[in-house]
Amino acid sequence: MAARLTGERPVQGVTPDGLLALHAAGYRAVVERLGPGRLLDVGCGEGFESAQMAAPDRPVVGVDYDQGAAVRAVSRFGPRGLSVARSDARRLCLGDGTFRWACSSHLIEHFDEPGEHASEVARVLADDGTAFFVTPNEPADFENPFHIRLFRPSSLHELLSRSFHDVEVLGLDAVTRVKEDFARRRAKAANVLALDVFDLRHRIPRSWYIALYTRALPLAYRVMARQGTGGSSGITADDFFVTDRLDDTTLVLFAVARRPRR
Repeated sequence: MAARLTGERPVQGVTPDGLLALHAAGYRAVVERLGPGRLLDVGCGEGFESAQMAAPDRPVVGVDYDQGAAVRAVSRFGPRGLSVARSDARRLCLGDGTFRWACSSHLIEHFDEPGEHASEVARVLADDGTAFFVTPNEPADFENPFHIRLFRPSSLHELLSRSFHDVEVLGLDAVTRVKEDFARRRAKAANVLALDVFDLRHRIPRSWYIALYTRALPLAYRVMARQGTGGSSGITADDFFVTDRLDDTTLVLFAVARRPRR
């Protein structure tokens, strides 16, 4: 069964090119910092990026809470050496200290208690292990009911420092034309949300908001971003870069957390 667009994770051919490229660029930045050793990709989805992190001296294990995604990941990338398990990212079904590397891409913002996720990632890392956390920069994010806890550089650093001795928070940003594309889409989304003059989406039960969001998003993408999907925009991962110059317009935070606390 094909993946259904809900807004919780990107879908090829439907999600705008800029968002797909942003996710791909985050994983590329991780790969550029990897060495040999076993790697864990938490929230691996259907395994597209997980498989790209594998190397002869770097086996990759993916975990995802969604059974369908895990099955599709194994079906497609299992022959290439990707192992996948179904697991809650706050209570990983993995042993202590069993990985040299870990990647958590666009996941930590989905939890009421994100510290539980960070501490679990630290637990399964070796004493000299390194984890990468990629998450939206709060001021630059789009409203999304799946994003429960957003971070600024200081708050992400503070949270991760509870579980790691050495934390560096960088940014993942884009060239001007791509940032302008993100700004235009945020403005369009804001205009749509402005129609909710009584802020009903934040007054109704969150489960209702999510249900409405997942039904409306595919239509909104078709109307608002039909010229920006399927590669038509020309935006690729090459338009993004890691930077240590962060401000409110920086698209994504890219944290490197080393030496887990015991």
